[in-house]
Amino acid sequence: MNAISSDFAPPLKLIAPFFRYGVIFYLLSMMALLFFDPSFSYQQMEVAGWLHLFLLGFVMMVIFGAMAQLIPVVLEVGHVVVDVYYVILPLLGVGTTMMIAGFWLVPPLLSYGGLLVLTGMVIFAFENIATLKKSALRNLTVDTVKWSNGYLLLGILTGFSIALGFAGSVSIDVALMLKAHVYAVLGGYVLLTIMGLSLTLIPMFSLAHGFDEMPIRQAFKLVVLGVGTVFIGALLGTEWGMLLGYLLSFAGTLFYIWQIYIIAMLTVRKEVDVWAKSMIFAFGSLIFAMMAGMVYLLTDAESMLHTAVWFFLLGFVSLMIIGHLYKIIPFLVWFERYAPLVGKEKVPMLHEMYSKEGASVMFGFTASGVVLGGLGLLFECDILFKAGGSFLFAGAIFLYITTKKMLAYGQ
Repeated sequence: MNAISSDFAPPLKLIAPFFRYGVIFYLLSMMALLFFDPSFSYQQMEVAGWLHLFLLGFVMMVIFGAMAQLIPVVLEVGHVVVDVYYVILPLLGVGTTMMIAGFWLVPPLLSYGGLLVLTGMVIFAFENIATLKKSALRNLTVDTVKWSNGYLLLGILTGFSIALGFAGSVSIDVALMLKAHVYAVLGGYVLLTIMGLSLTLIPMFSLAHGFDEMPIRQAFKLVVLGVGTVFIGALLGTEWGMLLGYLLSFAGTLFYIWQIYIIAMLTVRKEVDVWAKSMIFAFGSLIFAMMAGMVYLLTDAESMLHTAVWFFLLGFVSLMIIGHLYKIIPFLVWFERYAPLVGKEKVPMLHEMYSKEGASVMFGFTASGVVLGGLGLLFECDILFKAGGSFLFAGAIFLYITTKKMLAYGQ
């Protein structure tokens, strides 16, 4: 397990808005699901708009906030220019809002919103790279941050090219560029970031120590190579290259799951709280998504692709993020407001800083919604899909309420 230090942590007022607005975007994206059908194409503007609402508004917003906090404490150096996060937040928030309006209502706004998002992400990536150069540490988490930020830059550049293509400003093969864009962002940035941070966070929260890191190292190499192969294959239009990249990424993800299994076997923490439930559900969803993805490659059935993407995004990525919010936010609030009082007066325990009942209801609605929505996509059943969306929306409401209370605790 990688050691962390709180000495270089940025202030809560810088981090909290990323979590607050990220959860609001999540609530909006779950509400928007109620207006979609279980049969669709990823090239539809409405679907592309929802994906960007979820990925940029929720996933990227929360990851950026978490990275602002975790990168300096893992690397044991302060940010080069920590105040840029006050600029990144509005660029990402306003840019995402304009992009969604462009996808759904006014297409010309797509390019302008994309430019704001591009600017915010470039600032984020280069500030991270500059901070990495300050650190003398060289470990797997550092390597994943380097590669994930590199793929993030590729992803946002290809995404901006697609936005220009939709607006008619440039002539590109949107279908191939879309594959390069999606894989660079989801596989290159999101998956690699989760892999790197989970090597620190999951052992820390589960109290697991002294485990073999060979599987995660193999996973890192294979995913980096796989994403690069898919990206190049998509740009060149070579189907065999993309297939090879998919298989390499699949193998790398299997090694990652093996690593998590090793950590789980060593954990001494027996309490099955909302974090533990979320981790179990997330990795179960990842396994199911991989199985559905392999069936899609063999059968070319669109419903299998939709199901695989659904369980990867809503089951794995979403629950990984949500579960960790119930650990990260209480710690940040406690460190900011109560750490100076230790030894002087009674301070709350971390698990006392959020409603267990509210978190449990949130998880129940969210997990049920993922399963029902996934079945709706698999069988293209509108009733099941709408039921899943309704459960997810209810879970998002409880997530918003509990997050707001956690951030306000002790004020």
